[in-house]
Amino acid sequence: MYEVKTKPQDADVRAYLSRVEPARRRDEGLRLLEVFEQETGAKGVLWGESMVGFGTYRYQPRSGKAAEWFRVGFAPRKAKLVLYLHMLPGREGFLSRLGRHTTGVGCVYANALADLDGGVLREMIRTAWDEMGRLYPT
Repeated sequence: MYEVKTKPQDADVRAYLSRVEPARRRDEGLRLLEVFEQETGAKGVLWGESMVGFGTYRYQPRSGKAAEWFRVGFAPRKAKLVLYLHMLPGREGFLSRLGRHTTGVGCVYANALADLDGGVLREMIRTAWDEMGRLYPT
């Protein structure tokens, strides 16, 4: 039977972020931690080896076994910053104002935090956080 491999870890998020390489990603990760904590009111939790998630929700995948995931989050990867903002109403409108980025199904990728409009990013985090709370009330 399939089991979700990426789970919350009992690890210090700031300690993890302080070891991220290169140094620019380390600084961006620590800044994103502050921004996400301010906008969600939740503390960051390390998921797997490199994702920082905020809040949780339970969902029922097609496999049938209920699973848990974070509501919003980010990962300071070596090549790009990854923002996990899965349920984002008005996504295209936000993205048109965000700055230089690329997208995946539920992710936003940026070469540098400085490429993004900080106000729009904060709006996106709040909106995705609120939408996840609406869709998956606790």
